[in-house]
Amino acid sequence: MSKIACVLTNMFEDVEYTDPAKAFKDEGHEVVTIEKEAGKQVTGKQGETKVTIDKSIDDVNPSDFDALFIPGGFSPDQLRADERFVSFAKHFMDEKKPVMAICHGPQLLITAKKLEGRQATGFKSIQVDMEYAGADLKDQEVVVCQNQLVTSRQPDDIPAFNRESLKVLA
Repeated sequence: MSKIACVLTNMFEDVEYTDPAKAFKDEGHEVVTIEKEAGKQVTGKQGETKVTIDKSIDDVNPSDFDALFIPGGFSPDQLRADERFVSFAKHFMDEKKPVMAICHGPQLLITAKKLEGRQATGFKSIQVDMEYAGADLKDQEVVVCQNQLVTSRQPDDIPAFNRESLKVLA
């Protein structure tokens, strides 16, 4: 089973964290939430979900994890302003470890300059940014690139996102 790093801060899209995290845990994977501060409680943008952060970004090493999960909402845009999170995400792409990013999640990968030549999708408002970053953009519910990068566009795509993410983690 995989140990999955989940980078998360306030204003994440509630269901884009809760549904995949539950699917991963139900299959026996461990999901570790990471933010600037361990023990901090972050709240989803719908106000429905509160998550107590497991680890500080300063206390984790990306090599200790098997995969990276980036929920959408405003969280990825906030995290990409912090070089620690950008470097953390870059490691997973460089090492060809599974990366699962939904909705605005690919924003962190754009800033890490890791989408060039990769097939991917994301929320409508970031698709042009993804193209500028060199992604081969696909407007479909889930895109799996090189059996490593799993991306989806929006909450409606979660069933396909979960299904393909679990296949990549298997």
